[in-house]
Amino acid sequence: MYFVRVNMTDRTYEVTPVLEKYKKFAGRGLTSNLIADEVPPQSHALGPSNKLVFSPGYTTGTSSPTSARISVGGKSPLTGGIKEANAGTSWAADLAVLNIKALIIEGFPKEKGQYWGIAIKWDGKPKIEFFEATQYTGKPLSEVYPAMYEKFGEKVSVCSIGMAAEHGYSNSGVAFNDQSKNATRYAGRGGLGAVMASKGLKFIVLDRAGAPGVEIVDKALFEEGRKKMIDALRTHAITKPKGGLNSYGTAILVNILNEAGGLPTRNFSSGRFEGAPKISGEAIFEKNKERKGKEIYNHACSPGCIIQCSNTVFDEKGEEITSCLEYESAWALGADCGIDNLEDIAKMNALCNDYGLDTIETGVAIAVSMEGGLIPFGDSKAAIELVHEMGKGTAQGRILGAGAATTGRAYGVRRVPVVKGQGMPAYEPRAVKGIGITYATSTMGADHTAGYTICPEILGVMGKQDPLSPEGKAALSRAFQATTAFIDSSGHCLFIAFAILDIASGYQGMIDEVNGVMGFNWTADDIVKVGGEILKVERKFNEAAGISKEADRIPEFMKTEPLPPHNNIFDVSDETLDSVFSEL
Repeated sequence: MYFVRVNMTDRTYEVTPVLEKYKKFAGRGLTSNLIADEVPPQSHALGPSNKLVFSPGYTTGTSSPTSARISVGGKSPLTGGIKEANAGTSWAADLAVLNIKALIIEGFPKEKGQYWGIAIKWDGKPKIEFFEATQYTGKPLSEVYPAMYEKFGEKVSVCSIGMAAEHGYSNSGVAFNDQSKNATRYAGRGGLGAVMASKGLKFIVLDRAGAPGVEIVDKALFEEGRKKMIDALRTHAITKPKGGLNSYGTAILVNILNEAGGLPTRNFSSGRFEGAPKISGEAIFEKNKERKGKEIYNHACSPGCIIQCSNTVFDEKGEEITSCLEYESAWALGADCGIDNLEDIAKMNALCNDYGLDTIETGVAIAVSMEGGLIPFGDSKAAIELVHEMGKGTAQGRILGAGAATTGRAYGVRRVPVVKGQGMPAYEPRAVKGIGITYATSTMGADHTAGYTICPEILGVMGKQDPLSPEGKAALSRAFQATTAFIDSSGHCLFIAFAILDIASGYQGMIDEVNGVMGFNWTADDIVKVGGEILKVERKFNEAAGISKEADRIPEFMKTEPLPPHNNIFDVSDETLDSVFSEL
């Protein structure tokens, strides 16, 4: 395996063996360690000292199920701290097959406004060619992706940034191709797209032809683990074929969270949305059935995925509006903005994909602007125009593109649902206390994927816990954050957690897969330990960047304003929040 460093100052690169200290890392564990070692914490996120690191997980590029994840790391222009965002895509598997353990983008372009692409192929080792890409800027990604396939062939994988990143937005993601060669798979959160744009890099194209593939140290152990994982995923109610996720996608959570009183509505002013049934996964499924004349089950976002939760929203003519409309996107562009027009929500989702915007931050920023009086809650047509403003880079668009925190300051809004500068996802901390603790204490800013306590608190995975109670939730969040850091390093999708946390053999299967690939002897006890060490590295970077434990707090209004329908506040003490990492 190799490290490939690309210097965008003089457009050179070097391919080197992996240093011994990094051989045990992959995915998030590797991106975070490299950023911590090589990026000055006080540096400007869009300056010459920041770096962008891509790393596939331990099992990525193998036949392991649901493992084609790519971790993208850097210093975030949104939070000012360390960032890892990941996506499922063939690009991840191709990077691993090319024997690239880490692709490190560094340096700073001499020519402002000029963009380049890099094409990586196998020639005894990874080989890079640079190509001029400025002519592809200022255009929706749906227009420029076909040009990459025409230029490099139908079998390549493509990573890119959109117009949001070109504008320097803190709300801009890194886009990857889906299975249909569209730019819809995003490492979306934290503004890492703007970091890539600051390097003058528009495209990274991978051609795996002739590459040797991923070496597996113990093939028998790996195969044993793979079978355990497949069995768990295919039998659990949430992940099995025609189960919850395959039928209704992640948007199945809309009705579930609404019933629980934890669906943030109209800028987190209520936990229930009267329009929830119109934008739910069930509504998407039934409308698709009506418009296509048959039941449409969901598809894989990446090769080897057997959960297959990516849905498609069709219009009245049976033509695709967008794919995929995730729960977070349906909520952010829907309930949080008071919008229940499913087609308009799908249109906004498609625009975010085209412009390179994170749908969560986009929706939260628009909802904050609605509270500030820019447009009324529920006005979907005006909201669509605001997304267009963001794409165009107008003055108004730039305010929204800077994220919810900046939007709140610009419009004098007091009720701004952010932690460490990042907008909150689709779970209300006053109604689901464990996820609120994760939001507050995560190294990534408000991030549900950092420690998904929704598993026990809402879905009953590992046994049902009362979401309204704060008791024991610091320890719960800590365990989930550490375990998640490991899953993010494994290369697996976080959704394997539903099955492996309920089915012990599935959990062991994940460990066996990693041990088989790497030749490790890790046990279940090591998982939280390894994940905890990653969190410590990230925490140390953030502290050096000026993000101390005092930033591990929920916005004040959530501590004082009761949330309907349960009329709870976020009643978790600062001492409890501080204990999450002090006891790690």
